[in-house]
Amino acid sequence: MASTQPTANGSLQHSATAESSASSFKSSASKADPSATPVSSSQTTATTTAPPEEEEEPEWQAPKNGPLKTPIYTPMKSAKPNSLSSRPLTPEQETKYATVFAAVSQWQTLPSTSLKDGAQAPLQDHERMWLTRECLLRYLRATKWNTPNALKRLQSTISWRREYGADTFSADYISPENETGKQLILGYDNEARPCLYLMPAKQNTKMSDRQIHHLCYMLDRTIDMMPPGQESACLLISFKGAGNGHVPTVAQARAVLNILQNHSPERLGKALISELPWYVATFFKLISPFIDPVTREKMKFNEDLRTYVPKQQLWSQHGGSKNGELNFEYDHDSYWPALDKEIQRRRVAFRERWEKGGKLIGEYEEYLRGGRCLSMGEVIRKAEAEKGETVGGAMEGDADLVAAEVAKLSV
Repeated sequence: MASTQPTANGSLQHSATAESSASSFKSSASKADPSATPVSSSQTTATTTAPPEEEEEPEWQAPKNGPLKTPIYTPMKSAKPNSLSSRPLTPEQETKYATVFAAVSQWQTLPSTSLKDGAQAPLQDHERMWLTRECLLRYLRATKWNTPNALKRLQSTISWRREYGADTFSADYISPENETGKQLILGYDNEARPCLYLMPAKQNTKMSDRQIHHLCYMLDRTIDMMPPGQESACLLISFKGAGNGHVPTVAQARAVLNILQNHSPERLGKALISELPWYVATFFKLISPFIDPVTREKMKFNEDLRTYVPKQQLWSQHGGSKNGELNFEYDHDSYWPALDKEIQRRRVAFRERWEKGGKLIGEYEEYLRGGRCLSMGEVIRKAEAEKGETVGGAMEGDADLVAAEVAKLSV
């Protein structure tokens, strides 16, 4: 017999297995609407009564009175996000998502280290906020829809971020690493992915943990700069002027791949690598066994960058003869405070929307980033109003599992 216990958000929930919960979910949904099927229910849109459309912003333009010295905050209007998470799920994928959602919703504590039998600590609000619908789907796709593996990796990432201190890195701590502008968040590609430039030739510090912290910090900030509907980034890596001493060690490369592949799955949209000297090509051959096939497929070498990034937002100093039109000059005292100010503004707005939406696990990133999308709580209430009863019928009281059914609605 299933017992009840508090969930991570304090509601009562049955402690039956996630698989049986997911199955009963589909059963209760069918009882509420005999004509509904998993596929048809997933087509219901969460934007039917979205907030009024805001006044359209003008097209971004570069300054005419000198070089740009600050980040770019909006993609070109021609850039269109193409998020995998916005695509309809198959009935099998819906069941797997509901299974993962149900399990994650019951998390109360998680290990604070990657060590076996490590000390447990309560799940924090910023960790619950990280567990969005799209986040769960990214980990499911990365594990080829293997629900136990997806859950294991989700938990592993939270434990790793705690142990690594990823959520404690501040702009002031990272600032010395970026004084030469060796990493830049600047502009957006043709699919509205924020662009992160990496330029090893501008290395200004000796090898240390903070160098890897720097990349971790900039990847997180690149995610903060994503517009509604986008969930991946574009890396532009130029080895122009990089001597042999500027090439990362294999150990550093593996640490970076660990962050990208294991703890930021599905976050890399494209990696555009240009101006490779022979020793860098040799380096990539050395680390190729550690690069998974999905990541390797996204890596493009010495291609025309204008194929991927609109020339108006492509830095003119990057890409050799195949560069863009953007006149940008890195001035640390101008760029770094401007980036931090914009990041803080976005993070505060993101958090406020999450709190306004009910602080739910499985919230929609489209909503959290300010897109024209209802929150998950609003979708639940709308579905309840249309049915004239609590969504889930026989599962009344199982708030998190009911939300799992609603979370499958396309956004």
